[in-house]
Amino acid sequence: MRAAVAPAVGRLAAPVTVLTVRHDGRVHGTTVSALTTVSRTPLLLTASLREGSEFAQLALAEGRFTVNVLNGGQRAVARRFADRDRAAGAAQFEGFAWHPDHYSGAPLLDGALAHYACRVHGNFLVGDHEVLLGLVVRAEAGRSGLPLLSYDGELCAGVTGTDLSCVPDFPTVHPKETATL
Repeated sequence: MRAAVAPAVGRLAAPVTVLTVRHDGRVHGTTVSALTTVSRTPLLLTASLREGSEFAQLALAEGRFTVNVLNGGQRAVARRFADRDRAAGAAQFEGFAWHPDHYSGAPLLDGALAHYACRVHGNFLVGDHEVLLGLVVRAEAGRSGLPLLSYDGELCAGVTGTDLSCVPDFPTVHPKETATL
């Protein structure tokens, strides 16, 4: 049954994000394509992580984390933080520009379409995943840009209109607007 369902699940286009945390002076990140808004008032996000995830353990211990919504040109960033064999700590961020979030101290990746600083609001196990619930305390968004999406086993730049295509990487860096919630 699982093999028969996989192609259908792959057709669910999902935004690609990198979640980051700073705990006891150590930074860590992980790629997540299962992130969604579950409430607008208060603004709550859920991230679905594999059970036993190092990120979930660090975020729970710290009580806060950040979400970086990747732009269509950040495939290399997504791939780095999805690689289970990547370097640990600050070394995993080498080659990518970032600055610390004022709330959590976690890395905010430059060029991301949006950043959310979250306080851990809860967590629970669902099947073979751990769901992390984050209360957004601060958000900032770029003015425009196409998101990086996970679709049919590929990393794709979202395309406006009715078409969803995998297009070549392109840079999208935009001015930011910041909101404190």
